[in-house]
Amino acid sequence: QETVSGIIKAALSLHANVVGAFRKTAANFHYEFNIRHMSGVFAGLLSAKPTEFVEAEKLVLLWIHESERVYGDRLVSVAHLKQYKALAAEFAKKMFGKFNFQKYFQEKNAEPLVFAPFSKGISEMDGGGAYDKINGYDRLSELLNQALTEYNENNAAMDLVLFGDAMCHVGKICRIIMSTPGHPLLVGVGGSGRQSLSRLSSYTCLYTTVMIVISGNYGMNDLKADLQSMYTKAGVKDEGVMFLFTDGQITNEKFLVFINDLLASGDIADLYASDEKDAIRNGVRSGCKGAGIQDTPENLWMFFIGRI
Repeated sequence: QETVSGIIKAALSLHANVVGAFRKTAANFHYEFNIRHMSGVFAGLLSAKPTEFVEAEKLVLLWIHESERVYGDRLVSVAHLKQYKALAAEFAKKMFGKFNFQKYFQEKNAEPLVFAPFSKGISEMDGGGAYDKINGYDRLSELLNQALTEYNENNAAMDLVLFGDAMCHVGKICRIIMSTPGHPLLVGVGGSGRQSLSRLSSYTCLYTTVMIVISGNYGMNDLKADLQSMYTKAGVKDEGVMFLFTDGQITNEKFLVFINDLLASGDIADLYASDEKDAIRNGVRSGCKGAGIQDTPENLWMFFIGRI
């Protein structure tokens, strides 16, 4: 109880300091930390199973991890990340002085702090896995190389070298795509492994990876058909789908209208005609009733969109 109270105070203080330290500028226009980001920290804390967190120290470590994912992963430079880590270390020490977290914050040879849903292995991922701490790079490597081996047996082989940062990135991607709604934006130079790590993350979470195939005459109607196919899998059939979309596939700027709606709410305007919407409502009726929700047309549609 005491630890939870401390985490709430520390989270509020850290958020206020992040807001003050990292201001929105023309170059860093996404530095706009608000209550939505703080809710992301607590959503991460709530995704953990109480049975896995009987020690107070581990719960504090989860708060440190979730805060870095929400705030630290949005920062654009090493200097800013260093500044953020100094703030996080300060509040961790101030609020939880009885624990020693220095090994996670030291500049050289810092111990990796990774919580991921695949902590018990890919065989336990059915049902959402267990969001728990993975102790060290050796255990992380064991889990992900097992997943990579399975991936290569069932798909076109990926010749990946899973070094420390790459493995941590897989943990970050899995954390986002397992949350609702989770949309990671991966920024990096070409050939840095963004697609490969996304595919591995998707496979680890037991999702199907979908990527549109751009041809010379690929247009809005083709994108609409591809999105409808994905929506049917995810919304009606309740299957795990990861839509992998690259900047090189934006051959028509109008694509961004659909993508923006997809990212904002999932409810894309003009994606379906009214009769198609009725068919979808009928398709999710049993699932909606099973969840204890009254099957009104509006509730059925929101239930469908909620699965996207």
